[in-house]
Amino acid sequence: MSTEFKRHYGLLILACALLIPLDQWTKYLVLEHMHLHQSRTLIEHYLNLVYVQNTGAAFGIFADSAMRVPFLSGIAVLAVGVILWIMPRLGREQRWQKLGLMLVVPGAIGNLIDRVRFGYVIDFIDVHWYQYHWPAFNVADSAITVGVVFMLVDILRSPRTR
Repeated sequence: MSTEFKRHYGLLILACALLIPLDQWTKYLVLEHMHLHQSRTLIEHYLNLVYVQNTGAAFGIFADSAMRVPFLSGIAVLAVGVILWIMPRLGREQRWQKLGLMLVVPGAIGNLIDRVRFGYVIDFIDVHWYQYHWPAFNVADSAITVGVVFMLVDILRSPRTR
């Protein structure tokens, strides 16, 4: 592996090697040990495990579309391709943006695997405050969310000349 390749993609490969198997393993555990829509309390009034099948995108967007699987799979592949193209073009000072992209890629791939295998994404983390629930999510969604937060931090911290 060339030094240039390692410099641009080494940490991305490591993030993928850690996060994609973790995402798929946790989803496997849910499939093996829970029934659809089953819920288990972890921290009363705050955190449950729940098995749901998200046929759409974030928060169930496109859930009823006949073209959802090819469309959402295509978006994921396109996003990963664009990120791979962008990464070597980012400067050293944009480390938060690079770190964010390194989390978005394995998240997108983890959910893409589900979408191709099952036609839906397995979600199982239910964060709530008493009866007010956030939509269920998974490890891949968490990686994407943290990655986007890192990119926003970079954008907000960096003075840009226009």
